[in-house]
Amino acid sequence: MKFHASTISRVSQFRNNAPFSFHSSSKLSSNHKKRCNFGIAFDIDGVILRGRVPVGGSPQALRRLYGDSGELIVPYLFLTNGGGIPETKRAKQLSELLGVNIMASQVVQGHSPFRNLLKKFENELIIATGKGDPALVMSEYGFKKVLSLEEFASYFENIDPVYQYKRWTTMPQSDRKETAVPRYNVLSKRIKAAFVVSDPVDWGRDIQVLCDVLRSGGLPGVANNNQLPLYFAADDLEYQAAFPSKRLGMGAFRIALESVFNR
Repeated sequence: MKFHASTISRVSQFRNNAPFSFHSSSKLSSNHKKRCNFGIAFDIDGVILRGRVPVGGSPQALRRLYGDSGELIVPYLFLTNGGGIPETKRAKQLSELLGVNIMASQVVQGHSPFRNLLKKFENELIIATGKGDPALVMSEYGFKKVLSLEEFASYFENIDPVYQYKRWTTMPQSDRKETAVPRYNVLSKRIKAAFVVSDPVDWGRDIQVLCDVLRSGGLPGVANNNQLPLYFAADDLEYQAAFPSKRLGMGAFRIALESVFNR
């Protein structure tokens, strides 16, 4: 079974070529002469921030977009392929790091377009993986039945053959589900879609489990040739973080998954 191009999809940032609108962090100046007829979209990683440290004079540059009395003169938003946290939390983090009031509506993350899939998967069982809290992100978008890949894997004994050798986990031990009653009947109900929301933390486990899910049509251990859809929030091979040289990104994970799946 080949890893078909339709299996991995990226959701378009904008549908129907409609203009993207957002609310500014404060009211625009009531003085029409000062009102701007354009806006600015800033990248974050390596442009505004490097890790959690502002790049150059980025905080001062942002403050120049406001008038003397604090009113916003030039509207702006942030675009990033990063994610793993809700836009509300990212906006709060950016506000603290940059010293200006930023609203969630001014933040577009790699997984923000997943909202466009709500009508299709709102009441379907889905899994989400990546750093941070991918299941919370999808839940805040309105998806009703979401499991993190880590929780999903914990219901299937021995699905991760090297789990016993790992000295770490992103899920508190008290929350692991091996002895609990599985939510959403995952042992008998098929997953309808999988989402890579942010950079995966445990590549080995995630590649194994995603291959199991894709090859079984959504229920590991049960043969089925119907591949469920798999969505990636971004496809960057590398990205600039706090380390001097670039780090492997979600695109590198996709290549690794595709290579293993197609062997």
